[in-house]
Order: sequence, then C-alpha cells, then structure tokens
Amino acid sequence: MEQRRLFKGKRTRTPGGETLVRLSGVRKRYDGGTEALRGVDLEVRAGEFFSLLGPSGCGKTTLLRILAGFEEPDAGEVALAGRNMRGVPPYRRPVNLVFQNYALFPHMNVYDNVAFGLRMKRLPEDEVRERVDWALKLVDITGLERRRPHELSGGQKQRVALARALVNEPEVLLLDEPLGALDYKLRKQLQVELMNLQEELGLTFVYVTHDQEEALVMSDRIAVMRDGRIEQLGYPEDLYERPASRFVAQFLGTSNLIPGTALEGGRVETPLGTLTVSETLPAGARVTLSIRPEKVRLRRHDVESANRVRARVDDIIYTGAENQYLLDAAGFELVAYTLNADVQEPGHEEFDYDEQIIAYLPPENLVVIHE
Repeated sequence: MEQRRLFKGKRTRTPGGETLVRLSGVRKRYDGGTEALRGVDLEVRAGEFFSLLGPSGCGKTTLLRILAGFEEPDAGEVALAGRNMRGVPPYRRPVNLVFQNYALFPHMNVYDNVAFGLRMKRLPEDEVRERVDWALKLVDITGLERRRPHELSGGQKQRVALARALVNEPEVLLLDEPLGALDYKLRKQLQVELMNLQEELGLTFVYVTHDQEEALVMSDRIAVMRDGRIEQLGYPEDLYERPASRFVAQFLGTSNLIPGTALEGGRVETPLGTLTVSETLPAGARVTLSIRPEKVRLRRHDVESANRVRARVDDIIYTGAENQYLLDAAGFELVAYTLNADVQEPGHEEFDYDEQIIAYLPPENLVVIHE
C-alpha cells in the first residue's frame, strides 16, 4: 500500500503565509500578584518556525500553555486559524504540545503511546495503524514499537513525543524546550532533524527555548521575551546584528556594551575615548554602543584608522575553535574573539598575556542603542 502523506507543502526561510496564530493584548496574572504576561501582541505565520526566547520566568512557557488551552488569559484574545480560542478546551484546538519532560505514559509501549490520541478520537484501528506507522517512520523509531519508556534513551523518548504529537495532524505544533534534557552532541543532531522535519511537513512550529544558539540556528523569526513582554521580535540576523536594547544585546550572544554621550558629527564620547559611529546622533544624547566580540579587530601594531583603542591582554581563554581575549583598556573591559586559525596563515596573529595591543572597533559594527 502506498505510504500516506498527512502533510503537504514546504516552507521557505522567510514564510509569507497567512497569519495562523494571533495574540492581542494577552495578560496573565497568577495568585500572589505575579504578572506572567503583560499585554503580549504576536502573530505567527503559517509554515513558520517561530521561537520564543528568554530567561526563566520571562513568560514564554505561560504563553505556550495559553496557546495550548491549559491556561486561560486574564485579558486579551487568542486566535488560531482565525478562530477565537476563548473557552475552547485543549482537545478541541488545532494544536499539539510536546512537553519538556515528554510526558509519556510509563505503562504503555511506544506504539500505544503514539496511538493514544487517535484511539481517543475513536478512529478505526486500520487507520490508527497506518498513521502510527507513518509517524514512527517519520521520526526514525521504527522497530521500537514494543518498548516501554524506561527502555528508551533520551533521544528516543523525544522522538516518541514528537510522533505522538504529529500523528494527530495539528495545524500548529507547540514545543516546550524539547531538547533541554539531552546532552550537547545529541541536542545538536536533533536540532537539524527538527529543522528538516518542519521543512518537509510545512508545519507551523512555536518553539520555546532559553538557548540563544538553538534559537538562532533553528528559527525563521524569534521573539525575545523579558518580564512578560516581547523585548524585540525579528529575524535571527536582525536581532543579533542590530539589538534594540541592552538586554537583547547581552542575552542573545555576547556583546561589549560601551556607555557614551553623543557629540556632533557621528561621534560618541566613551570611556574608551571618542568613537565614530555610522549614524548621526543628537548632541548630548545618552547612548550605549554595542559591538560583538568577533567584530573587534586585534592588531599588534598601530594602524591609521578611527576607533583605535590601546589595550592590555588580561586573559586568554581557549575554546577549541576560538581564542577569547579579555582586554583591559584603561580600566574598561573589552572582549574579543579570534578564530583559532592555522599559525602559518598569512596575517595570522596570536597574542600573549600582558601584551600591549591595538583593538580596532569598526564604525559599521558599532550598534547604537538609545537609552
């Protein structure tokens, strides 16, 4: 019998489909006065891999549970596929949730775990078998049907949880830090598998994570959350290259943050001296300049250019692919990353502890954050 395809279509890296998930002014307060969500507005497009990124307690999991129907907002509207979800129970929503701890039934084997939702819908057993077989093959766990959860590895449990969610043909798949409990190497492997799976199915993913690299690698768009609000929303490249606040610059990767006061002519007075930026600022404005460590250029000898800073190598951290230099620039700490390149490569320089060097901060790489 020909294998049945439950999903059709294939997303692009910039989905332009209709809005499938819409939140308007969503608020949630728990007993004791904790305000978990403070007026969240959000739209997720059909076929999009959308990530909610933020530290613990920022409201991202609360938002996911509201989408799933496990909690109701105190105010605001939640719409899925154009339908208001107020009062709609979880089992009647076009979504499925993959929990952080997978929530597999310990007394059921893999096959029965995956088939559970279909049997609750009272589908014919022939259809149940066909759809379960499809889901097991999709996530590459065919042959494990008779095992119980305690006989599975972490990665296998994660695949079972995915199969159980996908087999119900949701319009939106909600994932609450599904890779958080796995070791680093397996997490990297499953990141790629999830991306490929989402692209193959053309399904909409709303993915919760606190892992910045994971969000950057996997997402079409990211909402960075803080204290129950969306701090910044955009494409990964935009958030990383042009953070809109000190929080985003610090949370999404590592950044050097340099306080300053704007002067005339695109110049800023800072603890590192007068630096030139690529935009014109009103004189007297208080700003913060952000530059990523990998964009700081290190030189042993002085060069004729703007934004040269004399610094001393205070510490060197070897991470394998990179050397991380902690620099003391007249009492101000700068961080710079350099690739661990072949020492025979022309122009390659390595620096020693306590060496006096020049740090060059290219104007085009200094992002102005207005305070």
